[in-house]
Amino acid sequence: MKKSFRLENLGCAHCATQMEEAINKLPEVQSASINFMTTKLIVELEKEHLATVVTAVQKIIKDIEPDVELVKA
Repeated sequence: MKKSFRLENLGCAHCATQMEEAINKLPEVQSASINFMTTKLIVELEKEHLATVVTAVQKIIKDIEPDVELVKA
């Protein structure tokens, strides 16, 4: 399944790249991409891993850019 999120307060393209790379390393994630211009994150994963992935993504985002909020699109 594909899940879309908005990254509120994302102001750093380099940070977005770091987030995307870290999210793609999660074993439950099939693919992830961040569009810096639209501040959109699209994650492809198995439905049963959704809660685990959301928690992991929130931690990755806070570790890289603490002011960014993950919002359901």
